[in-house]
Amino acid sequence: MSVESEARFNSVMVAICDINGSYRGKRLPFSQIDKVFSGSLRMPLSASTVDIWGRDIEGSELVFESGDGDGVCRPLRDEIVPSPWLGEGSGFLPLCLYEESGEPHAGDPRNALSAVVARYAEKGLRPVVATELEFYLADISEDADSLTEGVAVPKFAAENVLSVQDLEEMGPFLDDVYAACEVCGIRADAAISETGVGQFEINLLHTDDPVRAADDALMFKRIVKGCARAHGRSATFMAKPHGESAGSGLHVHFSLLNEAGENVFDDGTDEGSDVMLSAVAGLTTAMPESTLLFAPHLNSYRRLRPETHAPTLVAWGYENRTAAIRIPGGSNKARRIEHRVSGADANPYLVLTAILGAALEGIEANLKPPAPLVGNAYNSDLPDIPSDWSLAINAFEEGEVMKKIFDPMLLQLIVQAKRQEMQRFLETVTEFEYQTYLEVV
Repeated sequence: MSVESEARFNSVMVAICDINGSYRGKRLPFSQIDKVFSGSLRMPLSASTVDIWGRDIEGSELVFESGDGDGVCRPLRDEIVPSPWLGEGSGFLPLCLYEESGEPHAGDPRNALSAVVARYAEKGLRPVVATELEFYLADISEDADSLTEGVAVPKFAAENVLSVQDLEEMGPFLDDVYAACEVCGIRADAAISETGVGQFEINLLHTDDPVRAADDALMFKRIVKGCARAHGRSATFMAKPHGESAGSGLHVHFSLLNEAGENVFDDGTDEGSDVMLSAVAGLTTAMPESTLLFAPHLNSYRRLRPETHAPTLVAWGYENRTAAIRIPGGSNKARRIEHRVSGADANPYLVLTAILGAALEGIEANLKPPAPLVGNAYNSDLPDIPSDWSLAINAFEEGEVMKKIFDPMLLQLIVQAKRQEMQRFLETVTEFEYQTYLEVV
């Protein structure tokens, strides 16, 4: 670290990413930061596999069965990045978990993605990945007693896709987001006003380092939330924060480069190469069992509904946004796959692991995809994407493709965590249920 960094920070938040895509870690005074870079910072191995409320997974082999031992935390980068919305002296440093032996901890989602990328490297291939993240902004009332009471739909006129006026109104917020992205080394691209009231999308530029793409997507979500709070607003990446409005997605674009730097999805035709078609076949084959990673929460399934610009069927097509997998038009040299299933609430590491892993399975098996969809997917007689949480959990647990991609321990802990979360929701009676049934039935 530089002398400039030493003078710049008073404290540093250090954190790993858990299976739900949440950062979990510690706040260190800057005087203690050397322990991170020397490899002496430790956290429980179980910290990466907790439920959405941060509770241990019941029956987890990483808790009581093994004594809830620590792992070694290693920083993802050499430099601490600032958190401008928290004050000038606040820094942040993302970490990854390793075993005492130095082996990557199988329960850390980032290590799962690294393992898939290593499989591509063995074949002389490099995935090039870009992400598109949608989110909603809401105003915060300082008079409210709680956060949920204080968050309201923002004061935008109406649904207003590609609205220049909404972008201009949010200019100061967006300027801060772009500035924070720049100092964090995140290459943010265009911002647009999306379909929902107060909904926006910012694209992150492509990179041939998929792990860094996931690092940046997770960090980007933190930046957006932090900058929003600094502007008296709340930002949410919930898949469906408003039942009547559009959901928020995490769309993934990817292609593959060979050792000569050539795009192997491009064969000079509009249809794309056999390698690309095999990747598509791998994705469609694995889609039912991988949906849990694209839609990991109860709220996620409010987004996956017909006629909502979110996919509901296992379908692929050329320039077709009703399909789960779209092959965008344009230059053949930029031939790529767009995977449209994931919600913005998903863990970017697990999303990219599932997508790249399934595509590789299709390529290795030389699979052939079904015929491309023409027309409206919602009116087609095609296999369904799991439409509720329970079906998705079962499909993930029973699927054969996911077992080839994910470490058995991580796969089982994801299943246990999701069932634990689902059980708590089933035990919670909502205010709306009381309003509907209390004195009526």
